[in-house]
Amino acid sequence: MERHLPAVRGCVLDLSGVLHVGSTPLPGAREALAQLRRLPLALRFLTNTSRTPHAVLLDHLARMGFDIPAAELLTAPLATRAVLERRCLRPYFLIHPHLRPDFVGLNTRMPNAVVVGDAGRYFTYRRLNTALRLLVDGAPLIAIANNRYFMSDDGLNLDAGAFVAGLEYAAGCRAETLGKPAPGIFLEACAQMGLPPASVMMVGDDVQADVLGALDAGLQAVLVRTGKFRETDLQQLGGRAPVHDDLKRLVNALSAAMG
Repeated sequence: MERHLPAVRGCVLDLSGVLHVGSTPLPGAREALAQLRRLPLALRFLTNTSRTPHAVLLDHLARMGFDIPAAELLTAPLATRAVLERRCLRPYFLIHPHLRPDFVGLNTRMPNAVVVGDAGRYFTYRRLNTALRLLVDGAPLIAIANNRYFMSDDGLNLDAGAFVAGLEYAAGCRAETLGKPAPGIFLEACAQMGLPPASVMMVGDDVQADVLGALDAGLQAVLVRTGKFRETDLQQLGGRAPVHDDLKRLVNALSAAMG
């Protein structure tokens, strides 16, 4: 399904599933990004990736041929750090060790909050039990992101959302999600570009976190049929946003609309 796209002044793009899968650029994605940069649009890149720190992610993208300035990349872990600092929280981290650089310097002694990211094989029973006990004692549960799964080189992988849901169930609490689909991170991207949400388009492969989350925050949105996209996603979308085969097709439509 493709339909007329309203005028946009800014574009926010998801990374995994839109530009690349694992360490492999999606076909035509580098050319599409170069074409997109020639349009009169402000750009931001927004990711829930909670296993790779900001600096390493930029290097990873550069190695795949994506030249993205540091200021254009907004990550859920950095948004989480800002909240922890603002609220003076001492986190107990359920995260992958690779993500530690984004949280260096935070006070983690006598933790009074639980922070969950994509810990992968570091979601051990012992660490989950430690988190559970803190939550039962009243510590807030903060999810860097709440995605159900992601697409990697070896296929679909469980993401942090499954473990967040388990902790919520066990502790009888509700997590505060700081990454997509929470509205704050979308609105922060718009604020960085100096644009009202209604003039900004989110492009993603995740119908819930990317597309519906952006729409609920007041942005425009487009779903692409790459990455984790499944045909059943169209039922959830319910015709609320256009769908394009890939980023290249979307950029071609934007280019035509902008004359």
